[in-house]
Amino acid sequence: MPIVARDLLHGGAQTYGVMLGAFGMGAVIGALNISTLRGRLGDEVSIRLCMIVMGVCVAAVATSRWPVLTGSALVFAGAGWTASVTLFNVGVQLAAPRWVAGRALAAYQAAITGGIALGSWMWGSIASVIGVEGALLISAATLLASPMLGLWMRMPTVTGPNELSDDVLADPEVRLSLTPRSGPIVIEIEYRVDPARARLFYAVMQHVQLSRQRNGAYGWSFARDIADPELWTERFHCPTWHDYLRQRSRSTASERALHIRAVEFHIGPEPIRIRRMLERPIGSVRWKEDTPDRSAADVVPITSPGAGP
Repeated sequence: MPIVARDLLHGGAQTYGVMLGAFGMGAVIGALNISTLRGRLGDEVSIRLCMIVMGVCVAAVATSRWPVLTGSALVFAGAGWTASVTLFNVGVQLAAPRWVAGRALAAYQAAITGGIALGSWMWGSIASVIGVEGALLISAATLLASPMLGLWMRMPTVTGPNELSDDVLADPEVRLSLTPRSGPIVIEIEYRVDPARARLFYAVMQHVQLSRQRNGAYGWSFARDIADPELWTERFHCPTWHDYLRQRSRSTASERALHIRAVEFHIGPEPIRIRRMLERPIGSVRWKEDTPDRSAADVVPITSPGAGP
C-alpha cells in the first residue's frame, strides 16, 4: 500500500492513510454481510465471488492513477478479503469434528500466516524486477484464475456429516484388570463377505482405514483368508485402553454410516466377530512363577460378537 500511494498515485502520507482507510472500511462492510452472502450463495460460490472481485480490484489498483478510483477499488478488495478469510475460518471450524476442531483451526492459522509471509517475499521480489504495476497485474490474474481450484478442491460441508454420531455403542466385555494406560490394544474384526462383492467391499474398507487412522488408530491392516475366501480380517492398534475408548466416541455421523455400510457386507447367521486383545510383546511383562495373575479368568483374547468396533 505505501508503494502504491507513492509510485502509482504520486502521493504522500495522507494519500496512504486514505487508501488504508478505504481498505479497512471495505473490510468492515464485508464482515457485516458475511451471513447474507453465505445464505444466498453458499460457501463455495461466495469464495469464488470474493476471489473474482479481489482480482478485478487489484487490476484496477495497478492501472489507476486517480486516488478516487483506487480508493473505490480498495473498498471492494477489503470486503472480499475479509469475507474470504472469514468464510475459510468458519468452514474449517464447522467442518472439523468437535474433538479435533482446535488442531484443525491451528493448522489453518499456520497455513494462512505462512502463506502471507511467503507471498510477501514472492510478490516483493517480483515487484523489484518488473515493477509494482506488473506485479499487481500478475497477482490480479492469479486471483481471477484461483476459482478454478474449486473444481476439485471444494469447500467442505459444514453441517450434518461431521457432527458426532448419536449412536451409543455397547460397552466392551472385559475380564482383565485394565487401567486407562494399559496397552497397546489390538482390535481384530472378522467379516464374512460374498466373494462376488469382494471388490466393492475392499473399496469401502479403504475409506474405513482412513476413518480409523484419523481417529487415532495405527498399524491398520486388512487380510483375506486363503483357505476361506469369504473371511476377511481388519486389524489395527490403539496405544492404550483409554485411547481405544476415546476412539469409539469420536465417530462422526458420516463415519458411523461408513462403518455400518461395511458391516452390511457381512453374511451368515452369526454377527461379525470382534476381538480386543492386550498386546504383550516378549519382555514387556516380568512375570515370575509365584506372581499371581490379577485377572479373574484365564488370559484369553476378549471376544464380544455383539458390540460395535
